[in-house]
Amino acid sequence: MSAEPLAQGAPARGSAIDVFDPRDGSVLATVPSASPAEVERALSAARAAQPGWARTTPMERGALIRGLADVIADHREHLAQLLCREVGKPLTQARDEIDFAESYLRYNAEWDRRLEGEILPGDVPGEQIHLLRVPVGVVVAICPWNFPLAVLCRKIGPALVTGNTVVIKPSEITPLTTQELFRLAEGRVAFPEGVVNLVYGGRETGQALVDSPLASLISFTGHRDTGKQVMVRAAAHLTRVSLELGGKAPAIVWRDADMDVAVPAIVSARHTNAGQVCTSAERVLVHNDVLEDFTERYVAAVEALEVGDPMADADVGPLASEAQLAKTRAALDGALAEGARVVGQAAVEADGGGYWHAPTVLRDVEPGMAIMVEETFGPITPIVGFDSLDEALALANDSRYGLSAYLFSRDYPTIMRAVDELDSGEIYINRTLGESVHAHHTGYKESGIGGEDGKWGLLRYTQVKTAYHHHG
Repeated sequence: MSAEPLAQGAPARGSAIDVFDPRDGSVLATVPSASPAEVERALSAARAAQPGWARTTPMERGALIRGLADVIADHREHLAQLLCREVGKPLTQARDEIDFAESYLRYNAEWDRRLEGEILPGDVPGEQIHLLRVPVGVVVAICPWNFPLAVLCRKIGPALVTGNTVVIKPSEITPLTTQELFRLAEGRVAFPEGVVNLVYGGRETGQALVDSPLASLISFTGHRDTGKQVMVRAAAHLTRVSLELGGKAPAIVWRDADMDVAVPAIVSARHTNAGQVCTSAERVLVHNDVLEDFTERYVAAVEALEVGDPMADADVGPLASEAQLAKTRAALDGALAEGARVVGQAAVEADGGGYWHAPTVLRDVEPGMAIMVEETFGPITPIVGFDSLDEALALANDSRYGLSAYLFSRDYPTIMRAVDELDSGEIYINRTLGESVHAHHTGYKESGIGGEDGKWGLLRYTQVKTAYHHHG
């Protein structure tokens, strides 16, 4: 295993990448950017190591994955503080991500004794048909900046236990926690040379990974447009892709919703990690019978949020990058230009600099506005009223995205109809966001292809080999 830009540990010759502290915009650290040639060497090392890794027993692989989970557990607070500093998420949320990362590894390691194939009767006497689950080969794991360690472990846990080798590219915005994990694991978790490889870089590094014929599966989490480019480039070699590309999740508040549940749940679902979550509640649809009551309660809850130093565990920290701040400001300015009205806003407790944006609540929003269509990925809540469930479901489904949706109701027929008709890969009912490692996280429409977590996520990292076994 290598924590350097190359599988063989050679120094990088690419340009340096500055990593910024989102609290004040200062430089936290610098990491090297791998050149295309160095990326190819990392892929070559992974390709060379993969047959031997696949020949190890799943139990051997699971033991090493558990060892990496132990490293996370033993350095939980250290990793959480570093994650908090580079992403800007509040410390409690950073600790939650570290715990989630550990749980991804431990869950997938459990599959070391549960990987199954099938044996079918043959069409002729004396024959059995064996269907074997085998690794796809070399997995390229391209990770996002908003949950760098959790998504890393979400990808490499199932990839490694099923016998694949991996080449990891963390986001150039937030590479430090990933770098530190592998530094801490060096000498303690003895993955064979070439099995786990880490390269740093931005768009050019990602393109070199995707363009290589040595990659067997590109597992990418990030922006929709980048995911489309990944799919196009991967098509040159018919490389498999698994894409998780964000969302525009609706939160439907039915007329019988328990406001003591709905309001805090949606506040959390909109403002966790400053709204930089693919499953975040991006648009709130409220029955007109309870619209004013909900809005009043929601505005009060948003205005009560503490926006400040994430290391001091404020409720909301800064956005992760200058680019993300600019995007969020543009989204708000565009909404106001289209006629939306600010009805609530939290105070920002920050001393100049950094990438801060106040949590903001909007009314007078129309369904066709950009704020209701394009993923904001920032702490802005547009609220729209509706009169019927037909209207609510139509509004919810009127999106190019289909990752997540929320519903708040105590009426079982309403809940079941929404589950049947919402065009989303996952639905949160009377609760805030947060997946489970043993379920399935997947998007419909332009939210992605494939999926992660649980049995079905793990099987994405395998392919089926059929053997017709005739006994004579």
